[in-house]
Amino acid sequence: MKTKFFILLSGIFLTTGAIHAQQVDCNTELALFTQSAKIKDYDAAKPHYEKLIKNCEASNLAIYQYGERMFKHYAKNAPEAKKKAAAEALIENYKKRLKCFPGKTEVGETYAKIGEAMYDNNIGTKEEQLAMFDKAWNEDKESFDAPRSLYVYFNIMVELQDEGKKELQDVFNLYDNVIKQVEEQEVYRASQAEPLLKKQEEGEKLNSDDTRTLNNSEIYLSNFSKIKAGINGLLGERADCENLIPLYNKDFDAKKTDVEWLKRAAKRLSAKDCTDDPIFFKLVEALHTSDPSAKSALYLGQLADKDGKSAKALEYYNQSAELEDNNLDKARVYMKIAGNYKSKGSLSTARNYYKKALNAQPSLGVAYLQIASMYASSVNSCGDSSFNKRAVYWLAADYADRAGRVDPSIKSTASKSASSYRGLAPQKSDIFQEGVKEGSTIKIGCWIGENVRVPAI
Repeated sequence: MKTKFFILLSGIFLTTGAIHAQQVDCNTELALFTQSAKIKDYDAAKPHYEKLIKNCEASNLAIYQYGERMFKHYAKNAPEAKKKAAAEALIENYKKRLKCFPGKTEVGETYAKIGEAMYDNNIGTKEEQLAMFDKAWNEDKESFDAPRSLYVYFNIMVELQDEGKKELQDVFNLYDNVIKQVEEQEVYRASQAEPLLKKQEEGEKLNSDDTRTLNNSEIYLSNFSKIKAGINGLLGERADCENLIPLYNKDFDAKKTDVEWLKRAAKRLSAKDCTDDPIFFKLVEALHTSDPSAKSALYLGQLADKDGKSAKALEYYNQSAELEDNNLDKARVYMKIAGNYKSKGSLSTARNYYKKALNAQPSLGVAYLQIASMYASSVNSCGDSSFNKRAVYWLAADYADRAGRVDPSIKSTASKSASSYRGLAPQKSDIFQEGVKEGSTIKIGCWIGENVRVPAI
């Protein structure tokens, strides 16, 4: 009896020891893996990764974080014959992370990364690649926001449409979704950058956190600007009036009570300025009858503009802006109103609407450029001396600079404008003769009513 007891007790101790040894082994393997991965010695790291996946797959998130880096490296740098296997291992790494750490893994982002790996390495058919991106979008579009992922998603759809496997309307529908996601990210990043840019302009030194936030925001804005240009390039001639008008004429009778279709069709014709064709009026009339809204008021405003009824157009535009609950669309309406007032010479009112557009969409650099242009054109009307009048150019240059920082797609134009304005502003000798100090403030009068700092030249 005693012998049996001791045998049982020994078994318990041995089992407990084995479990403990395995726990220690997981920690040791993790340490060896991460140490090698951190210095990018992936050949040394890989055997430890394999042991971790086999024995300790749910032990630590770092397995998958460093695993992603490792397999991306192999997929990029391995011999051609081994690239696909590395990409498949990368995809498996994503899937295991999602399985083992669902609470610490963004679903949309992860499926989009899988879709990218499939596309980049010719894994699966284009339909299967598109399906993976669709899965990312449908299950968690909030985290599906990486610039390149969005571009690849749309590119696959375009390729399938070129092959006759998708309809043109499918391309348009996805374009609307992807561009909206890009623009919302631009707004988010620009809203982070805007108060920090103002601090800089006012001469305030940014702390390290603010500097990092501003730098990251500008990097993201630059990337989204490039991606948006690429997506619009892919859309290309598909969205020209020559293609849109026959498409919507063909489908109108079947779709004229489909409010969502009417909205998308009218929006696209409006965006491409295909408003002279009778189909645009038919769409707007049907939309306003079915669902009077900010959008239908906008389109009625455009039609009034075409007919030369500017007062009526402004009335519709203002109705549209008040009704609009989408900030990006609200900004577009405010830009139309601002342009209308600017063309009439009502510069103060135009500026108010440009600023309303910026409140709705902080990444709208063109609004800053328009304000800069209006300030520069008002130099001779503002200021009580030649020096103070020319100082308005400094203010115009500041607005042009801000335009390029919140919207990298117009950075070159903005920089040239700012440089031109500074060339017309007082120079170092003028500042000396005027007896003003660098950093002092000059009040700009007339309709502008702002202050500008004398820069260090």
